Amino acid sequence: MLPLHGSLSRRQVLAGVAGGLGLAASRGLAAVGIPTGSTPESLVAALHASLTPAQREAICFPWDYAHPKFGLLRTRVGANWNATEPEVAGTFYNADQQELVRAIFDRLIEPEWHARFERQMEDDCGGFGHGHSVALIGEPGSGKFQFLMTGRHMTLRCDGDSADHVAFGGPIFYGHDAGGGDEQKDHPGNVFWPQALAANRVFEMLDGRQRGEALLARLPAENAIGFRGRKEPIPGIPISELSPDQREELEKVLAILLEPYRTTDREEVRGCLARQGGLDDCRLAFYSTGDIGGDQVWDNWRLEGPSFVWHFRGAPHVHVWVNVADSPDLPLNS
Repeated sequence: MLPLHGSLSRRQVLAGVAGGLGLAASRGLAAVGIPTGSTPESLVAALHASLTPAQREAICFPWDYAHPKFGLLRTRVGANWNATEPEVAGTFYNADQQELVRAIFDRLIEPEWHARFERQMEDDCGGFGHGHSVALIGEPGSGKFQFLMTGRHMTLRCDGDSADHVAFGGPIFYGHDAGGGDEQKDHPGNVFWPQALAANRVFEMLDGRQRGEALLARLPAENAIGFRGRKEPIPGIPISELSPDQREELEKVLAILLEPYRTTDREEVRGCLARQGGLDDCRLAFYSTGDIGGDQVWDNWRLEGPSFVWHFRGAPHVHVWVNVADSPDLPLNS
């Protein structure tokens, strides 16, 4: 475990992240003293500093900690798992610490998406913090540190660029079950289904030959998001073969995929993508397997490059697996 430090007072913790910050606090966070303009990284440092020795023992781990069940914790990704046992909404954290966790989440997600994530969490687990857990990996200020939040349809990271060459600090996951397990063909109420509709607009623009190349029968395992690199063939239609208008539509899809996340994470994804050859080195695949309702609005699809995987599984409900780096020579422990 990490070295234990004496716990700081709430005033000390919040004063430590207050200097020079200024963004309107949402959800009444200013009422508990969280400075306006706080970055996720500064709030993670505040949370870490606020922990008691017993709390640290439960949720803090060294940078290269290998969990007996999950393996290397800072690269683990899953659709429904908990990196640690204490529930955010339970009694393990005091009220100020719970607000810090919520503030970290709110600053990792764009404000326009807060309400949609609220709906996802309400449908999937009864609201924010219910069934969610936190792990703090490494030491703030050391250059190797990660905040990891897990739960049903949740793997989310904040790393402050501690993980070199990797977007989001490592692989992430998001999803939504708006239909009680099996959703209808139009996925009513699913906050992430518009991403699939955007991808299907690209498919609709393809000609017959292109559709034959893009539409596949064999659906890969949804958690198969390790990088293929340049030596292993990537299924689907090469983006380099798309016409300018088709390519423009795909650029819109990428923007929609990145839309929920803070600017720095979006920029990091685009930087990683550019360094591996950009969209032109990626392929787009749709899968006839799992077509809910047989409407040929493909529920399952995948955008993939040498070290870029965005896998959208829409049947029976939405699971999305994401793994992005600037080099394929990076391990994934999934």
